[in-house]
Amino acid sequence: MVVRNKVRLVAQGFYQKEGIDYEETFAPVARLEAIRILLAFAASKGFKLQQMDVKSAFLNGFIEEEVYSAKFPDRVYKLRKALYGLKQAPRALRHSPRAAIGAPMVSSHTRYLAPPPSNPNRGGDTLIVQIYVDDIIFGDSSHTFVSSFAEQISREFEMSLMGKLQFFLGLQIKQGPEGTFVHQAKYTRDILKKFDMGNSKPMTTPMSTNMALDADEDGEAFAVCLCARYHASPRTSHRQAVKRIFKYLKVTPELGLWYFSEGSQMLTNAGCRIDRKSTSGTCQLLETSLVSWSSRKQSSVSLSTTEAKYIAAASCCSQLLCMKATLSDFGLRFGRIPLLVDSTSAIIVAKNPVLHSRTKHIDVRFHFLREHYEKGDIDLVHVVTQNQLVDISTKPLEFGAFACLR
Repeated sequence: MVVRNKVRLVAQGFYQKEGIDYEETFAPVARLEAIRILLAFAASKGFKLQQMDVKSAFLNGFIEEEVYSAKFPDRVYKLRKALYGLKQAPRALRHSPRAAIGAPMVSSHTRYLAPPPSNPNRGGDTLIVQIYVDDIIFGDSSHTFVSSFAEQISREFEMSLMGKLQFFLGLQIKQGPEGTFVHQAKYTRDILKKFDMGNSKPMTTPMSTNMALDADEDGEAFAVCLCARYHASPRTSHRQAVKRIFKYLKVTPELGLWYFSEGSQMLTNAGCRIDRKSTSGTCQLLETSLVSWSSRKQSSVSLSTTEAKYIAAASCCSQLLCMKATLSDFGLRFGRIPLLVDSTSAIIVAKNPVLHSRTKHIDVRFHFLREHYEKGDIDLVHVVTQNQLVDISTKPLEFGAFACLR
């Protein structure tokens, strides 16, 4: 969906050298997990999200370094303010005097304002704001606070009010009375068209259960995560695997995530699992809304399944703590967050100061899982393998099992 076309004067920032043309770089960029958390929270509270962006945002910041730009054959310009293309432009916008003068809600990626949801009678409304460089998502339970926020920001910057949130960072967003639906149908069709896969034979699953991308993988391939390991020197089998993913996307462009309204806010780690090559998969839910997931190969070699799952659980714990901090900006408070693990031995190691020949070598940094269990931040819960949701991100499945988990 093309909103508008633009033409800009852009600096060739790729010629800049660190320490000479710029010192520091920074951009207030929210993670996609934070975006999905915001969408799920807003849907559960009935907030209608709006969108706006700063017009010519990077031109508002002043730069400290001495930078010259030659835009015409006989002209060289010394820049006082930032220009699109400069590496320090996002940081200059973030530290511009006008941004400092603006409302305090623009001082961080995510900001929760006014009385928290748990105290709705303290007066005022609840406003939530998400910032991605110069794009702003915001919403509240009534339109009055939204209007005052937009008016206040517009006094400091020239803003473009885009109305109801419909398209953001490649995500197509449909807000309705029953909840919010997020999908990437347009992006999927564009990718299929780009690689001439629009007329290919469709597939019901993204990977074959007997596919072997490498002689050492023994068929334990799982779509994108595994294919990404070979992008530097792909072989024919790797290209075939990627094509199968495209063929699967052809029949599922409209699939997405539903964030229902009238839901509660209970943070859960729905699974923590590894395959036999120590590739860990995790997913995190806010009540029944999937907001975060991962599938990645572990950085260290594990000597046992218990060790590998203990390391995977530690990774899950760190993600949960990050999400907990994000949700605290929305005024939400949590007790013990359930972390589901399908290994009783890993749970025992986490709950007790076990130290014997098979666990004594585990790196100290992974023992923070035990620390946060003892502090009451998480609760380790056993889940049987058949009910492990993250199987969909760690192994190829038959269509029946795949469709059930999907």
